[in-house]
Formats: sequence, C-alpha cells, structure tokens
Amino acid sequence: MPFTVAAFYQFAALPDFRELREPLRAICAGLELKGSVLLAHEGINGTVAGSEADITGLIAELRDGALFGGRLDRLELKFSGAGHMPFRRLKIRLKKEIVTLGDPVADPTRQVGVYVDPADWNALIAAPDTLVIDTRNEFEVAMGTFPGAIDPGIRNFGQFRDFATQRLDPAKHQKIAMFCTGGIRCEKASARLLARGFAEVYHLKGGILKYLEGVPEAESRWRGECFVFDDRIALGHGLRERRREHASDE
Repeated sequence: MPFTVAAFYQFAALPDFRELREPLRAICAGLELKGSVLLAHEGINGTVAGSEADITGLIAELRDGALFGGRLDRLELKFSGAGHMPFRRLKIRLKKEIVTLGDPVADPTRQVGVYVDPADWNALIAAPDTLVIDTRNEFEVAMGTFPGAIDPGIRNFGQFRDFATQRLDPAKHQKIAMFCTGGIRCEKASARLLARGFAEVYHLKGGILKYLEGVPEAESRWRGECFVFDDRIALGHGLRERRREHASDE
C-alpha cells in the first residue's frame, strides 16, 4: 500500500520538551506511524510515514491537540509519497537542538532571513548581485543542487559556522540566498548571519522539497536529485520517488 510521508518542523519554546516525549510516542504509536521526531527546548523536527488518515491525525494533534497546547500553530509541513514504508521503526529523541549548529546567537525565534516562496526563487538566484549558498552536507550537494550555488564542503551542519566565519564577509556579501532540504537548516543559518552583521539574507521557504513540489519541471533550475534521510534515498520533481535502497535509518 502507498504511504504518506510528512516532514515537519517549528522553532518554538518547549521548556517541557522532556515531558512531551512519552505522550508523543504514544500518539504516534497509536497511529501506527514510523519515523523519527526530535524534541528540544527550541522546538520540534520530524519525518514520519503512515497512512494518509493517520498522518492527518498526527498533524491535527500537533497543531491543535492538548499535548502542545497550540504552540505548534506555525508548523512547516511537506508531504510526499512512498511505495514502501521508508522507516523501520519509530524514534522520539530528546536533543539540545532540533538541528545542530552549536551557536547560541543563532536563534530563529528572534530573527530569521526573508522567506522566499518557491515561485519567486528563480528570479532571486538569477540576480547577479545574489550569492547563492547550499547549506547542506557535501554528499547531498553531490546528488543535486542549483547551478552556481556555493558548496561549503561541509560534512555536517555544525561546520557551517566555520565556513561562514572563514568565507563570508558582510562587507562583501551584501545579498545572500540560502537553501536546504526542508528549510530548517536555513532558518538557523540565516539567524546566525543576521546576528553576525549580514544585512540582506534570504532563504527558500519550505526548502528544496517545496520547490520540487510546486515549481513545474519545465521552469525549474534544479539539477539532479534531492537526498532525503529515509529509505527512499532521493526525490525528484513533483516529489517523485526516484529509487529505493536498503539504507540504515541510524
């Protein structure tokens, strides 16, 4: 049977995130969902798969249920499909950050860059004064990216701090546009750049997944495939599943 895959995140104050773990696990298990959800004081980040009805049930619980009490009212969501269950089990984890950068000044609840809708992204990155940066890991960039985008050459997102310090200068790089898989890494990255004095920072709203979902392939500037962290491995335009391998979800 086909499965619905939901990728979601929101930066929100969750001081009680430790107490949320087991009730959330019970909700997901009751809906027979599999996948991974991270909880931290700064918010929630997850990708889970199940039937369309059960995914709908989870999203309703996150947005309107008693567990989060309306704190996830701006949940960023992306939906895609899978011919097979792309996860092997359900994991609810507690973390220091929902996406690890390790820079306390990078606080998306205080400030983030300008969100750019996928329909407006092509024009922004085509402008000659725009420095386009792919904030993902180097193996992800190797599978697909926007032509002309800078590859920071990082093995994990935490290394973006050093890249930004060594390679970016607010006096020289006055207009920066960033993108990542679903948008979450760019929120942290844009918050860091703004805190370090960069004045004009943009990022692709909903990330590459939202772009591939909404921009017609004939108009797309994307080249290659978009790596996803589950057994589907990569998605193409229209969020079509390109291939499936037996990959670990560790």
